Amino acid sequence: MREDAVGTPHGAPIPDVPVVEPLAEVASITLGDIQSDPQLSMFIASADRVMDAMGYTEHGFRHAHLVGKIAYQVLRRLGFSQREAELARVAGYLHDMGNALTRDGHGQSGAMLAYNALRDRADSADLMLIMSAIANHEESEGSAVSPVSAAVILADKADVHRSRVRRPSDADLAGDIHDRVNYAVEQSFLRVDSDARTVSLELTIDTKISQVMDYFEIFLGRMQMCRHAATAIDATFQLFANGQELA
Repeated sequence: MREDAVGTPHGAPIPDVPVVEPLAEVASITLGDIQSDPQLSMFIASADRVMDAMGYTEHGFRHAHLVGKIAYQVLRRLGFSQREAELARVAGYLHDMGNALTRDGHGQSGAMLAYNALRDRADSADLMLIMSAIANHEESEGSAVSPVSAAVILADKADVHRSRVRRPSDADLAGDIHDRVNYAVEQSFLRVDSDARTVSLELTIDTKISQVMDYFEIFLGRMQMCRHAATAIDATFQLFANGQELA
């Protein structure tokens, strides 16, 4: 009797090889893990207090939750893996905590805080994606270096809204164009069309408070960064203000 082609003993049946279903691709660290960490919560709260003292808009838990949620949705709607989406949610939640140490270069300082807090808890590849997304979310010093990073950029820059203005008095709004533009935005929505692969920032702006041109005066660099970030995830960025497409 001839020998089996795969080398089994003479006459022995070829064993069935069980089909192993691939394990679901999951992140080694989740938003739930992050939110239950008192040290990371302290960093976010401290960062927001620093920003308040410096006269900046809200950068606390509201902003952190929203950026994480939007970043997750962007990647899932565009067909990226659950793992990448969850890492984007984590990075989005943590992206501004470096402000607790310094405003300039807060992406880099935030990445170092994330490394120290997560190095013994997250897979090294996951941690690298989280750190790079945190480090590269600001237009002055960063760019989209991965889908995780691109999603965080888009989510962060989409949070323009009057609820972020801390002191919306007439005097403050007249003196600070950033507060005035944010306060003028009554609605802000980041719409993802998975079929057309477009990411559209839709703004409703009260032009009695601020003109649309004021928005471009201070946020042009951010919109350019969003355009590049969308390209990094094979999508097109669009900007609408009061129903009119601007970019």
